[in-house]
Amino acid sequence: MRVAPILLGFFLLINSAHASTGEVVVVEVEGVISPVMQDYVARAMEEAEARGAEIVVLELNTPGGLDASMRGIIQQILESRIPVVAYVYPRGARAASAGSFILVASHVAAMAPGTNVGAAHPVAVGGGGAVGEKVVNDARAYMRSLAELRGRNVSLAESFVVRSESLSASEALKGGIIDVIASNYEDLLSSLDGMEVDVRGEKRVLSTRDAGVVRVPMSTRESLLHRISDPNVAYLLFLIGIYGIILELSNPGAVLPGVIGGISIILALWSFQALSVSATGLALIIFAVILFVAELKVPSQGILTAGGIVSLFLGSMMLIDSEKEPFIAISLKLIASATAFTALFFAFALGLAARAMKRRPATGREAMLGLVGTASTALSPEGYVLVRGELWRARAKKGNIEKGKKVKVVEMDNLTLVVEEVS
Repeated sequence: MRVAPILLGFFLLINSAHASTGEVVVVEVEGVISPVMQDYVARAMEEAEARGAEIVVLELNTPGGLDASMRGIIQQILESRIPVVAYVYPRGARAASAGSFILVASHVAAMAPGTNVGAAHPVAVGGGGAVGEKVVNDARAYMRSLAELRGRNVSLAESFVVRSESLSASEALKGGIIDVIASNYEDLLSSLDGMEVDVRGEKRVLSTRDAGVVRVPMSTRESLLHRISDPNVAYLLFLIGIYGIILELSNPGAVLPGVIGGISIILALWSFQALSVSATGLALIIFAVILFVAELKVPSQGILTAGGIVSLFLGSMMLIDSEKEPFIAISLKLIASATAFTALFFAFALGLAARAMKRRPATGREAMLGLVGTASTALSPEGYVLVRGELWRARAKKGNIEKGKKVKVVEMDNLTLVVEEVS
């Protein structure tokens, strides 16, 4: 009769030990929220489900990104069978714009000290100015519904969208936006242990105190595509594309510069879709390219180049609307360096062109003018002269010239040199 209770206790002990050794799968959501990031999160969450993980931690450090990609990630969170913890980490990280939506939508929201969340006012991709009221109201309603679903402070969550409010970790905790402040993963897992969460209508108690942390990194493909989503990398690719096209147009048939330039520009434009790109800035850069190409075709003593450099600098400064997205901006040092490099490149190219224009022609009619030779026969007024080791038919411009006298070519009449005697 005592065997059954003993066996029951033994099985409960095994189940308890098994539960305490569950895995915590960490997904690094760092950088711009893009289609690549959405695919990566989906793959990592599928892997976590296959491993039977206790929770999935989305480690947030993002300035925001595409609305469609953000909503795709949130949809994955809402449909997940595993509790999802959004953790703004490490110190200095942020969950801005799209990141704040993901934080609010997660089953558990956590932040490390020295981090911030918010600034989720919608922006117009393409630099079309302030977005319409419908877009703002849509984003506001979406944030409100997510906050209501997770029992968070609705009015404060809405302020992220309406007033671009941004909060520190302590302010977010006090305001009811997040559930936990944790300095590191040990602190986080300790705080989560025993917490009850609602997963698709089912109450679940987390057991994380002794869980092992497993990171699921991006694949090589995902990492490459994600890196070019960085505004500075996208800008560099765009510049490489510009230089490649300029070199190809100035040296038709070179092929390689055109191929590299075309690939770089396509990759840059793919990256720009996830950024708040200004149409005006893009147009100024394209105009700069036109001016540079025109300078190579029709030298203007540097006027077109100067205009191109100014247009490139202004276009680069305006390319990303940093006022709307302060965390998605091109480095001013990079812009200054790129402009200076372009100026030096064209200054060097123009210098070579100027020296080439001053250089005496090596072939043709112009190459013969001014050359000094010797009269091989008497010119009275016609005869032959030896110029640059070659025997030419010649005619004296004035009077007659004796054999052996030094002569200078002053004109050319078809294949006859017109010469005059020099002392």
